[in-house]
Amino acid sequence: MYETIDRLLAGPPPGVSEGELVDWIARLEEVKCTAEAVQAEAAVRLEEAVRARQTEAGVPARKLGEGVASQVALARRVSPEKGAKLLGLAKVLIAEMPHTFALMKAGLFSQWQATVLARETACLSVEDRRVIDFELCATGPGGELAKAVSMGLRQLENAAKKLAITLDLASVVARAANAEKDLRVSLRPAPDTMTWLGALLPVKDGVAVFAALDQAAKTAAAAGDEGTRGQVMADTLVDRVAGREAGSKPRIEVKIVMTADSLTGDADQPAAVEGYGPVPAGWAREALNDAEVFVRRLFTDPAGQLVAMESRSRKAPDGLAEFITTRDGGICRTNGCDAPIRNIDHVERHADGGETKAENLQGLCERCNQAKEALGWRARPGPNGSIITITPTGHTYVSPPPDTWKPDPPPLSRAEFGLRDVLLEYTLAA
Repeated sequence: MYETIDRLLAGPPPGVSEGELVDWIARLEEVKCTAEAVQAEAAVRLEEAVRARQTEAGVPARKLGEGVASQVALARRVSPEKGAKLLGLAKVLIAEMPHTFALMKAGLFSQWQATVLARETACLSVEDRRVIDFELCATGPGGELAKAVSMGLRQLENAAKKLAITLDLASVVARAANAEKDLRVSLRPAPDTMTWLGALLPVKDGVAVFAALDQAAKTAAAAGDEGTRGQVMADTLVDRVAGREAGSKPRIEVKIVMTADSLTGDADQPAAVEGYGPVPAGWAREALNDAEVFVRRLFTDPAGQLVAMESRSRKAPDGLAEFITTRDGGICRTNGCDAPIRNIDHVERHADGGETKAENLQGLCERCNQAKEALGWRARPGPNGSIITITPTGHTYVSPPPDTWKPDPPPLSRAEFGLRDVLLEYTLAA
């Protein structure tokens, strides 16, 4: 085992093929994930050992475990605060999220992905957290990879939020209300006499502010402004906040996708704010009532599906392009990419006979759109809205369909989850 790891860490020898280099990178990523899982396991065992030793020494119960987080921090070369967070995450993974931990140990899930899941389920009971752990991170009955493996960080966050809202709406709403007490604006230094200005805002306000800046950039570009999108957005922010410009307020649009029943209050299926993710239906209804910005309501059927569109032209018309952006959640369809959609492009190239219709279109960021045009890249629509991408080395990656294409079955109830656990335990014992 050690010889294999040592050989892997020594790096690929000269003359290996492109495919072998990709395999080397992938294997090293697996080793990193497994190493993070083993580090978490070791941290928990360290705390257990320290607590046992301190108990024998007569240390008061309230002080048991002191110093463990600092040891973890020193060993991992991070701050004590970070060490405490890593220890806390390790304890949650091992005690409450066994499927997530198993994915890490198998080399399929990173520590940061596990952090996202733990963070989004922190307000739930242990039982509900285990349901989400099972839904997203359990291997399928036929050995299929867990759903979470192919998700980008934002997709993973949205999936966990959606399940949390479904399982315990009250806890999610209470957490959101409590979070508004933490509203703040921060400033920190950046290189080259620059600064990072940040703000923690309610989702409605944050999305509206960003949409206003984005609209200003588009207007400036249409008028021939040579500044980049980022430059115009930053200048506009300063102009308006610092009072450097007195002008009329632009028309801003925030998209909320929800079923008609949820809008009228007859149902509480989670809604979705484009650019943010799933939100409780009650919150969406309140936002629509007191919104100061123009809100476009995009309705879905009770199953969560949008209506498809198609076109005979090579370029997707504005309506179809907007549909694709909303369908794909505003996030690039490339596996693991969380960048916002900047281009609507064909999956199967138009020059190769690909049609300009929803099933053959995907939302991509600029980088991914350019990458897929490089020599040797191929893609084709897969079943049920998935996209199959083949790289020049022959490696195949499948982007699963977005939630709005074909919804997942409803999550297991607490009773069903407990029953499945019992059946699984019985099967293993048998």
